[in-house]
Amino acid sequence: MADARRAVVLLSGGLDSATALAVARADGFECHALSVAYGQRHGAELDAAARVARHLGAASHKVVRVELEAIGGSALTDPAIPVPEAPAPGIPVTYVPARNTLLLALALGWAEVLGAWDIYVGVNAVDFSGYPDCRPAFVEAFEALANVATKAAVEGRGRFRIHAPLIELGKAEIIRLGARLGVDYGLTVSCYQADAGGRACGRCDACRLRREGFAAAGVPDPTPYRDPA
Repeated sequence: MADARRAVVLLSGGLDSATALAVARADGFECHALSVAYGQRHGAELDAAARVARHLGAASHKVVRVELEAIGGSALTDPAIPVPEAPAPGIPVTYVPARNTLLLALALGWAEVLGAWDIYVGVNAVDFSGYPDCRPAFVEAFEALANVATKAAVEGRGRFRIHAPLIELGKAEIIRLGARLGVDYGLTVSCYQADAGGRACGRCDACRLRREGFAAAGVPDPTPYRDPA
């Protein structure tokens, strides 16, 4: 029988996904964390995901490998495309085509196998880089898809719910929430071009949003930077 208190949580190893895992735990779910190695240049985040999963007591943590670098089209999967270090108009080249669609599809498949009806994702549409797959319309559309694309839902055994608890929060609000829920942000990696040890560049868009969030939240920033200046 399906266990309605299980949830799959997409866990990248970054600040937002760590907070989403903490929220799912606080909501009373047995949390099964899913990380995806998709060919990202910032692989240190996968090490961070393992640390966060242990720290927040995930019931299990699975890493699935896909090869989005074979598709390319993003500075996060193609080393020939430099990561921008200054804000620019439009959707930045750090957007990975179809990434969140793929990640949620993998989470949905695992949720169906586990008998879980709830999936948590840490997307945010306030302090973010403008990615189209971080918006409420995307989350709502995927939830509708999940409930017509799966055997469990079509047979009427339940209804999948996609939870995006951070989607309307600013970065400072996310950090304050996570701090209340016991997230150790020193374990996380957000930088688009972190080194193998997880040290952040301090210049990319992810670093900028993270640094500004800690400052606005009034919470000390535990991020290790390659250049402390």
